[in-house]
Amino acid sequence: MKYVDVVIDNKSEYMDSFFTYLAPDYINVGDKVSIPLARKPKGAEGYVVSLDTVPGIEADKVKEIISIDKDRSLTPEIIDTAIWMKSRYGVKYIDAIRMFDVTGKRVPKQLKAYDETKLEDEPILSEEQENAALDICNSIDNQLGKSFLIHGVTNSGKTEVYIRAARNAIAKGKTAIILVPEIALSSQIADRFSKRFGKDKVAIMHSKLKTSERLAEWMRIKSGEAKIVVGARTAVFAPASDIGVIIIDEEHESTYKSDHNPKFETVDVAFRRAKYHNATLVLGSATPSIVSYNRAMDGIYQLIEMKNRIGKSIMPEVNIVDMRDELRSGNSSIISRKLLASIEQTVNNGDQVILFLNRRGFSTQVLCPECGYRMMCPDCDITLTYHKRDNAAICHYCGRKFKVPEICPECGNSTLSFIGTGTERLEETIEGLVPNAKVERFDLDTAKNSSEIKKTLRYFNCGKTNILVGTQILAKGLDFKNVGLVGIILADSSLNIPDYRSPERTFQLITQVSGRAGRECGKSKVILQTYQPEDDTIRRAANGDYYGFYEQELAHRRNMNYPPFSDIISVTFVDKKGPKAEYSSTIDHANDFRKYLLSMKNLPTGTTIYEPTLDIQRGGADRNRVFFMIKAPRGTRSGFVNAYMNYKELMIKHRSTCHIELDINPYGII
Repeated sequence: MKYVDVVIDNKSEYMDSFFTYLAPDYINVGDKVSIPLARKPKGAEGYVVSLDTVPGIEADKVKEIISIDKDRSLTPEIIDTAIWMKSRYGVKYIDAIRMFDVTGKRVPKQLKAYDETKLEDEPILSEEQENAALDICNSIDNQLGKSFLIHGVTNSGKTEVYIRAARNAIAKGKTAIILVPEIALSSQIADRFSKRFGKDKVAIMHSKLKTSERLAEWMRIKSGEAKIVVGARTAVFAPASDIGVIIIDEEHESTYKSDHNPKFETVDVAFRRAKYHNATLVLGSATPSIVSYNRAMDGIYQLIEMKNRIGKSIMPEVNIVDMRDELRSGNSSIISRKLLASIEQTVNNGDQVILFLNRRGFSTQVLCPECGYRMMCPDCDITLTYHKRDNAAICHYCGRKFKVPEICPECGNSTLSFIGTGTERLEETIEGLVPNAKVERFDLDTAKNSSEIKKTLRYFNCGKTNILVGTQILAKGLDFKNVGLVGIILADSSLNIPDYRSPERTFQLITQVSGRAGRECGKSKVILQTYQPEDDTIRRAANGDYYGFYEQELAHRRNMNYPPFSDIISVTFVDKKGPKAEYSSTIDHANDFRKYLLSMKNLPTGTTIYEPTLDIQRGGADRNRVFFMIKAPRGTRSGFVNAYMNYKELMIKHRSTCHIELDINPYGII
């Protein structure tokens, strides 16, 4: 028998420490165990985090573990990564460990059997593809543990490079993890890999799977049956052993940053896991994030440039339409005359059309033209969006639905106006303007589950759909063969969001959605509608000038001390007690912690700690929410994480009703 430290699976904010137990000699770090607890006669679950520890209490008082569940046990590497996440993000040990496990109690007696299918032959690579694959495979072969950033234009063949890297890793007896930014992409990429490796070798991991399906895939990965893991950001926590390569496709996407606990950065976790296994990390994008490209410039990543499309595919012609001229000429429609004519011509030619508008719903506002009343979410204090199909006004923050009143509740006016255009209205408009075309919509309202996603994509890929209307989900690496026209309805809509990343996000969206055009149908066209055609970001995106945009944006961030020259840290205090108007205790906590930080003896030079602010949008009727921001010099985040953890311990010790959260480089800083 030996003494082991165990972290108990619990949901309490007040329990985040290790407990010592006696265990058999064959126990390992990562084993899932059942341990005795006074309040749980049947025992509680936990995970072994260390062996051969010295008990902090008298030896005869140390209890013995009840049982070990080897089927659901984790690896020492996973425990190591979870402990690192604790220090990196200030999360609970068990919250980090839980990311590597799955729900479900029943282990499938027999995993799914797959029919043998004829595998596709490997295509001949272009010179750029060949060179990229050689560099990456050399790192895998020799276990160099390098990190690569592939900057490849849309349709330059990055996926084929990923396939070659995965094949190389498997040949060495290792596993491969391939991450994509959206669940919608998981099936498409998994199909590509299945056709080359066989379905039995590929596992899919994402949140839309049923509990039983997710557990079955988890078991296939853990057992080593599945050598390739494909999925969205949580697939970075797959229980794979002997990892040879981790690939993050479309690495610039905001979806790789978690916005709920644990608030991790996928690239960070992937980098850590790759380092443990001496594995190769590959990031790929046509529009790398400013931070990633800067890391390549600093030598942290090895940069691979792929500047040409594969085969006969050519980049689309981009035309800018000034919507101010449309208004002056009497066209108040959201569709310019040039775009409408191009849509009709493209459909008549037998090619397909993508229309991109990054707004869901039918109308963005419901208001009274007489008194100015506007429907707002009472919890989030933001404008509600009208969804015609649901006949409801919906909050895009919290998801609550509200019935649209027949008369204005403020002045009694019998007519309310529906202002602004979302994808639902755009779909209806296009159906009226181009009646001979089959129109489908692809956004979060229509892509609610895997079957709906697959159906929409299948119909479009096989030509049953002529025009696909969608939001930013269309810009996330989807591969369409016959798109002759892409229409970007309001190219500048994201440019005006008060966030330091708005220019970067706008450039990425325009470039990525434009890249869906002309992959196999020869000459293609992009029509970019904007009210700001003179803007540098719009102009550089239309010209495909990533390098010019990068230099311009990097200079701005250096002047303003934004990432990559700093870390932005958000500290939030939430108290569920008391009405919104009375938030003195919440703001007192925020001010107290701010003073605590300012008094730090080792506070880094150049740190800016802003005043606390009441967060009305993300507060609610039953809770107060106060936050403040920190601009921390690059490389100093650990000091602030430690300070946060120390202060949180004090709050827990005093049984404070106030909850504190930390988020490093959150997406959507206002």
